[in-house]
Amino acid sequence: MTDPIADMLTRIRNALAVRKETVEIPNSNMKKAIADILLAEGYVKDVKLVEDEFNGKLVVTLKYTAEGKSVIGGLKRVSKPGLRTYSGAQTMPKVLGGYGIAIVSTNKGIMTDKQAKAANVGGEVLCYVY
Repeated sequence: MTDPIADMLTRIRNALAVRKETVEIPNSNMKKAIADILLAEGYVKDVKLVEDEFNGKLVVTLKYTAEGKSVIGGLKRVSKPGLRTYSGAQTMPKVLGGYGIAIVSTNKGIMTDKQAKAANVGGEVLCYVY
């Protein structure tokens, strides 16, 4: 697998398309950090780490509205292995005019665009969530 983050986002997107309650994703530190940001921002209900004979699995419980519509409107991978995308603290992208979030990998860890701007750090823009 050349792009595990894109695989994670695709698994979530596919699970949302068929209205699944949970989705299982192979664990890594970066995927765990992204899932924790989605949980903190209110895009998913719960994130659990289930141990197995390998690295473990992340079990992400998806969140839907009362009408059965997904809370996540879209997930878009920005920086790809073939073309990395970086942004400075002042040029951090706004997703849907501030309604969505950009997840950024900085030297201080993985954080949202708003947190990176507040900490005055730039980094690699991993994905947009809206």
